Amino acid sequence: MIDIFLRGLMLGLAIAAPVGPVGVLCIRRTLAEGRLAGLVSGLGAATADACYGLVAAFGLTFISSLLIDWQDAIRLVGGLFLLYLGAKTLTAPAAEQPAAGPTALPAPRGLLSNYTSTLVVTLTNPMTILAFAAVFAGLGVGAGNGDYAGAGLLVLGVFSGSALWWLALSSAVGLLHGRITPAGLRWVNRISGLIILGFGLAALVSLVTSRTG
Repeated sequence: MIDIFLRGLMLGLAIAAPVGPVGVLCIRRTLAEGRLAGLVSGLGAATADACYGLVAAFGLTFISSLLIDWQDAIRLVGGLFLLYLGAKTLTAPAAEQPAAGPTALPAPRGLLSNYTSTLVVTLTNPMTILAFAAVFAGLGVGAGNGDYAGAGLLVLGVFSGSALWWLALSSAVGLLHGRITPAGLRWVNRISGLIILGFGLAALVSLVTSRTG
């Protein structure tokens, strides 16, 4: 069974590694707020990946069908939310004391916001469930085959692999936290905000073109 977990681990790493809006948010928050803020942001995405993996692995067809039927509305919400996050990041003031150190703990309310924002961003890509379903079917693991234990291990592996990536990223970027001046943080906010705005616009454009094509 360990091989099933390792396959899920590798899958989770592969899904999390490409740089997208969550990666940009994780990097920016780690630089501005510290490693814990970046890690918690990544864990929101890892939780969403695990949720979609759970639906695919256990053959919850009602939920998957509902997500696919409402994918345009979900993608619209996701695109608008990215625009909101991008604008918020773009105009965020730089901390006056960025040298608080990598071990400084953000406020619990801030951590909850970090977690929920990336959770929402990742959940608003319902096509992810189709990718999981295809991969799981290719591996021959899933509740549809009666392998409930294997399905559970695979989903656990996906979450663990994704979480491992965010831990590594936040730890590496966290080495720079506290070494960036307020002026440098303002540029980080501007660049990150513009990139996230770009992802949001791209999501909305793709939604329009898919409906008019």
